[in-house]
Amino acid sequence: MTLFTKESVLQSGVDTWKKDAVALFSAKMQDRTKPFPCIPATMGHQLDHFQYGFLPDPFDVSAASELARALEEYSTHYRELGRYTSLVLFYKKTGQYSLSVEEYEQIFWEQLSQSSLLDKLDWPEPIPADPENTLWEFCFHGEQYFVYCGTPAHKNRQSRYFPYLMLAITPRSVLVEFNKSPDRAAKIKSSIRERLANYDKAPIHPDLNMYGNEDNYEWKQYFLRDDDTTISKCPFHHYLKKTNKNE
Repeated sequence: MTLFTKESVLQSGVDTWKKDAVALFSAKMQDRTKPFPCIPATMGHQLDHFQYGFLPDPFDVSAASELARALEEYSTHYRELGRYTSLVLFYKKTGQYSLSVEEYEQIFWEQLSQSSLLDKLDWPEPIPADPENTLWEFCFHGEQYFVYCGTPAHKNRQSRYFPYLMLAITPRSVLVEFNKSPDRAAKIKSSIRERLANYDKAPIHPDLNMYGNEDNYEWKQYFLRDDDTTISKCPFHHYLKKTNKNE
């Protein structure tokens, strides 16, 4: 798996769809008339701290293994990339263009679960294995991550819309650094919520919360539906249990 900077994608001979995905993502991050809600994300993009990768059609049998390869590569060197780094991954468009938000939700959890099964390192001991524990979060190659998913099916929640199925994966250490100054973090979070209210047609999703809070569940924030509904149990947990039974 080769990871890229923004400029290396736009200036290289990669496939047209890959350049298109990065160009559309950059336009979303740079839009001043309709600012993207996540301020740290716009800063990371502006500072060129992001790494980009490209995955096959999510129905391709190799998609999850390519995701695992991208996560492993990023995990080994993300600390060298800047304080606002994230790994941004785009899937090649599937021929099934009429997928619903719920169908993309299933694809997302299958991809995350299948890639986790390919992790060469054990799950970090300090992090609970049960997603129903409020301290659980996705981990790979010994690193803790927050995962964001955007899809072509989102309409009301434009903050989760993107023409390609995409993942933005942010190291926990980046978020910890962001929260080091409580006053500054509180102001930025307030601005994020204001932007979110203006950006989306749907109200702010009730599952949005803060890591470490007693009523917070990270997995619920990874994939937000286009309305205020949510699934009752984490698919990641159930998928792994089902897989282990079949071994």
